[in-house]
Amino acid sequence: QVQLVESGGGLAQPGGSLRLSCAASGSFFRFNVMGWYRQAPGKEREYVAIITSNGIPRYPDPVKGRFTISTDNAKTTVWLQMNSLKAEDTAVYYCNAVESRVGTYWGQGTQVTVSS
Repeated sequence: QVQLVESGGGLAQPGGSLRLSCAASGSFFRFNVMGWYRQAPGKEREYVAIITSNGIPRYPDPVKGRFTISTDNAKTTVWLQMNSLKAEDTAVYYCNAVESRVGTYWGQGTQVTVSS
């Protein structure tokens, strides 16, 4: 069984920064993709950033240039550096990991609130 544990959420002012962390533990061989998703009240979950096993990141337009995803060499921890935060970034952020042909895993979520 795989567990993903997020940390680092909280309250930030508009224009501020937060850094989210997600640590994976349990039984797995290798994640093909790790990423971050978010869900705001009344909205569907959307992807925020993903990174492949060979280190290629991808971002949707709303966060491009503001958010940066990274992993450790072992690909068991993934971070999300969020800069220039906006009110519309407020959401619950979820860590995600995909182990090809085995399964997709989710963290429990961490709240990010951007407000003055």
